[in-house]
Amino acid sequence: MKSPTTAFGFAFVTLTLVACAGSDATPTSPATPVSIAPPAVSDPAHFNLDVVLTGHGSGHVSFRQYHDGAQLVQLGVGVEHLAPNTSYVLQRAVDSVDGVCTSTAWLTLGKGSTPATIDTDQSGGGRADLFRSLAAFPVGTGFDIRFRVLNAATQSVVLTSDCYQFVIR
Repeated sequence: MKSPTTAFGFAFVTLTLVACAGSDATPTSPATPVSIAPPAVSDPAHFNLDVVLTGHGSGHVSFRQYHDGAQLVQLGVGVEHLAPNTSYVLQRAVDSVDGVCTSTAWLTLGKGSTPATIDTDQSGGGRADLFRSLAAFPVGTGFDIRFRVLNAATQSVVLTSDCYQFVIR
C-alpha cells in the first residue's frame, strides 16, 4: 500500500509530465512590443474614485457608488492644514469623457441637492459626509470630473484635484 505522500508525489509528477507533453516550443519575447491600453471608461475602477486634493492644505474625496439601485454617489470628504474654525464647500465640474477636464460649470455639493459645508476644527482639519443623486443620468454614462474646495465666506479656492473619469453604476 502506498503512503498518501507517495500517491500525491506520483500524481504531481504525472500531471506535470502530461501538462508539458507535446510542447517543444521555448518561450520567446514577442517580435513587437506589447502596449497595455489604459482602462476603458466602463472599467469597474471608474465607479469609485479616491480623489486627492492639493493646494493651501490637503484633502481627499472618497467617491463611492454602491450596488443598491439608488444611484447615489457618497462623498466622504476630509481636509487638513486649512484655516481653523472655518467653513468650506466642495464643488465639482463635469464634462464629456475625453480625459481632459475643461468644464467651468461648478456645482456646490452637499446633502442631495442642498449645499453643505465642511467645517474645520481648531487644528484646521474637517470632515463631511455628502451625497448626490445621479438618477437623472442613465446607468453606464461616463464623465470627466474634477473637484475644488472653496472658503465658504470668501469664495477663494484653497484645494483642487486632477481630472478623473467615472461611470454611473
